[in-house]
Amino acid sequence: MLRVENLTKVFGQVRAVDNLTFEVRPGVVTGFLGPNGAGKSTTMRVILGLDRPTAGTATINGRPYRDLDHPLRQVGALLDARWVHPNRSARSHLRWMAASNGIPKRRVDEVLDLVGLSTVATKRAGGFSLGMSQRLGLAGALLGDPHTFLFDEPVNGLDPEGIVWIRGFMRHLAAEGRTVLVSSHLLNEMSVTADHLVVIGQGRLIADCSVTEFTGHASSSVRVRSPRLPELHRVLAEAGLAVTPNIGPDGRPFLSVADTTTEHVGDLAAWAGIALHELASTGASLEEVFMAMTAGAVQYHGGTDHPPQIAGGPR
Repeated sequence: MLRVENLTKVFGQVRAVDNLTFEVRPGVVTGFLGPNGAGKSTTMRVILGLDRPTAGTATINGRPYRDLDHPLRQVGALLDARWVHPNRSARSHLRWMAASNGIPKRRVDEVLDLVGLSTVATKRAGGFSLGMSQRLGLAGALLGDPHTFLFDEPVNGLDPEGIVWIRGFMRHLAAEGRTVLVSSHLLNEMSVTADHLVVIGQGRLIADCSVTEFTGHASSSVRVRSPRLPELHRVLAEAGLAVTPNIGPDGRPFLSVADTTTEHVGDLAAWAGIALHELASTGASLEEVFMAMTAGAVQYHGGTDHPPQIAGGPR
């Protein structure tokens, strides 16, 4: 169990984390979401003892990270894939980490194989691509076979195969009963990876719930098609529903009916004797709900709605 309680971190005049409280339970993948500047990385750094909190606590199984014996055997973390000494080989880097926590040398080659770096184990880390550096960082997190994992943007630089692999691996870790906290800006990826979400903005908690509960904050609508669309439109409108005509990507017309259910629309159509060719619920995506709920907590905005002009490009 990872617990953050009444955590506050102030840098000068900036309150990066503001009285934040949440728990990360074992057995589920918990997504840690928020706009840029929300305080996610600072929170993770405090959990790992890299920053000292101004107030509050961050504990792993009831103990601060600094008090853990052989911490790599209890917590695996990937915050910055580029922190490795550039002149060390991947194997030398991991052997140094293993020696610091009494981890057998054989474990180094096991994790290199696990993340797909066996063939470049003797290569200098400074020559690695971002994706390879991410894999080396993951190997370091796995080295001590810990019960708790913290990943900050773990899919950065990975190719599609790598993204699918890390997604499956995080879910596998959770299925084994481990605690997994993962921060990411890829909201569509989180929608298929995370079971639970902790969402923050300007250092404060916005939501702490399952993915289903989070997306349920948005009103759902119904998409319906019929060969008698104008008549169906009238029936639904007379029933007090908000109906909007639309044209699909295939060029076929349909009706979008807000704040209702497929059952209600289907019952009204049946009562009027109108055949339906399509009837589907269209709930909001994780990205749409996230953007709506964090709109007031975005610290950095683009300065214009138009794309910037590139020097020497068309004007």
